Amino acid sequence: MVDWDLAGRTARRLVGPGPQTTREEAAAVVRELHEAAATAVAHVEGLTGLSPVPGGPVPEVAVVDRPGWVDANTQGMSALLDPLVDALAARQDSRPGPLATAIGSRATGVQAGGVLAFLSSRVLGQYEVFGTGGRLLLVAPNIVDAERRLGVDPSDFRLWVCLHEVTHQLQFSAVPWLKDHLEAQMAEFVEATDLDPDVLRDRLGDVLRSVLDAARGADGGDDAGLMALVQDPAQRAVLDRVTAVMSLVEGHAEYVMDGVGPDVVPSVRTLRKRFAQRRKGRGPIDRVLRRLLGLEQKMKQYAEGRVFVGGVVDLVGMEGFNRVWEGPENLPRIEELTDPARWVERVHGRPAIPA
Repeated sequence: MVDWDLAGRTARRLVGPGPQTTREEAAAVVRELHEAAATAVAHVEGLTGLSPVPGGPVPEVAVVDRPGWVDANTQGMSALLDPLVDALAARQDSRPGPLATAIGSRATGVQAGGVLAFLSSRVLGQYEVFGTGGRLLLVAPNIVDAERRLGVDPSDFRLWVCLHEVTHQLQFSAVPWLKDHLEAQMAEFVEATDLDPDVLRDRLGDVLRSVLDAARGADGGDDAGLMALVQDPAQRAVLDRVTAVMSLVEGHAEYVMDGVGPDVVPSVRTLRKRFAQRRKGRGPIDRVLRRLLGLEQKMKQYAEGRVFVGGVVDLVGMEGFNRVWEGPENLPRIEELTDPARWVERVHGRPAIPA
């Protein structure tokens, strides 16, 4: 369905070069990011109370440029999505011929390449869950570009970013069932999929109208972007579960990167204030693409997940919060994200009383 090789080539042609640095400056950035990632591990483990499963694989830390991020994500998306697409195609009553398949895969490859090019200049870091068996990516030119635009201390900012990404690394290395759970949810999503071209066309029209509103600077509307195409109740139920999990892991990382405090990152409060402004987007094109890709929904995940984690820790402490990692049944439900006391009562079996 997607020509991932073409997607990668397209993205590499479209991606911007990044900020200007000398060879010596670039080498120093790479070295400091590796050091910051190593330093972050002890702080994250100390604050969360989590530790990797003994004998598990040692996650790799890779400092990459924008094309390197593109290559990693084309491989990861192919490893995740191709088996699901094959399963979906096998359920269809009729299949397109070889020519139609080739044309369609190239068209979607170009589209996917455009999306990857857009994201490659914005992503600061990423923990690869699928495809590589676990690898932490730090996108050096984007980190340098962000710290320059924000006017913040580079060493503080680099450690602050690493705290976020190392938290994701720890989540999946300390809770090995989490990856399997997400893969199972994706498979269930495909199982619930029933494509009807006419219905899909109508839904796409709604999405495009929402995108045009974003271009005009209008507030409100559906921020789900292309995810708004998913309206089947069974799919929505799966999507709600996945959204709750992703809100949890993102909110947990947000909690950690702020929770270490000024003793570890002296300018942490300044970083949070200025970084929050950065997440609001830049110009009309940025707003359009953020709406289309559902990135506004991503920002909502950060906010709601942060509220959930902080609320639960306030009520039952970090040890009580860590019961969330005991099994899928303890993961928050989507309605609990904004009402942590409901999760505490369900999982701990008692009404939530502030500590």
